[in-house]
Amino acid sequence: MAQDYYATLGVGRDATADELKKAYRKLARQLHPDVNSAEDASDRFKEVTVAYEVLSDPQKRSTYDRGGDPLSAHGSGGFGGQGFNFDDIMDAFFGQNASRGPRPRTQRGQDALLRLNVDLAEAAFGVTHEIKVDTAVTCTTCQGSGAANGSQPVTCRTCHGHGDVQHVQRSLLGDIRTSRPCPTCHGFGTVIPDPCPECAGEGRVRSRRSISVTIPAGVDQGTRIQLSGEGEVGPGGGPAGDLYLEINVARHAVFQRKGDQLFCQITVPMTAAALGTHLDLPTLEADLPEPPEGSTTVELDVAPGTQSGDTLTIKGHGVPRLRGSGRGDLKVQVIVETPARLDDEQRELLVQLARLRDEERPEALIANNHKGVFGKIKDAFK
Repeated sequence: MAQDYYATLGVGRDATADELKKAYRKLARQLHPDVNSAEDASDRFKEVTVAYEVLSDPQKRSTYDRGGDPLSAHGSGGFGGQGFNFDDIMDAFFGQNASRGPRPRTQRGQDALLRLNVDLAEAAFGVTHEIKVDTAVTCTTCQGSGAANGSQPVTCRTCHGHGDVQHVQRSLLGDIRTSRPCPTCHGFGTVIPDPCPECAGEGRVRSRRSISVTIPAGVDQGTRIQLSGEGEVGPGGGPAGDLYLEINVARHAVFQRKGDQLFCQITVPMTAAALGTHLDLPTLEADLPEPPEGSTTVELDVAPGTQSGDTLTIKGHGVPRLRGSGRGDLKVQVIVETPARLDDEQRELLVQLARLRDEERPEALIANNHKGVFGKIKDAFK
């Protein structure tokens, strides 16, 4: 024989498959042209590759041991007409074969998203809701195993428990082996011969359940609340994902919210705006089923001479801060109402007021916001 394959790999003639692979990995790391710059490294690398190709194949090894030519008998391409296995080269450099191994049947479940409608007072002060959730839960018949009572998964006969199968394709470089998930067990390495009749082997079933959810004070439109472990149970009875509640705040008839501040409008008579007044203004707490005592109204002081469009501020009557202490403010915009219908006595009184204020024929005050630079300087000197 032109070449002693056992001597090339440095093993005995009774070497096992694992011993052959270990020897080849070691030599391939040392001799590969990418890591060894010696002139004969490439030729020696081809020699050990051919030696391993022959000895790792039981049929070729048998032919070689009987004194025959294993390469001519099984012909393959590659270095100088000899084939080699790309998986074994990958083994040599990465310390593992191309097989991914069986994947577990038990996997984490997906997260779930649920939109929850609340009113403004509930979002501001917090609330506890009982909600219905439709998700996958662990099958109570098989306890998540997927197998019927008295049975259990067995090793797949197609992949022998590896979870994937090898496919060999010939090329100019030799035999190229690729791994694909086993079509019989779908990559699990086991099959369930007698699936659970309740879940059909999934280990989980869909169910509607009720959970109690506490919405913290200060949430706003679009706020998401994470409930750990309340999402979908995973395949094979795996751990559940998380449930996310997205808050949708209903529009309020009186108040508008911007951050932690509340806004509203009130309309007061012309006389009240001119003379000043005190009002009892309803608060957002008035919407609560059981509001704290004395919290349903707040006194608003409208100062004499208040103009239409003026905004008054009531400190600490806005929305509680979600991440922090205290509350925002309540902003109240005043709209002054001018009487549209007057009787004779009311008209006479207003005429007298106009005469006293010399406003019987008032001059129109035209606001000009587009004055030039020189016009503004002239006004400043006036």
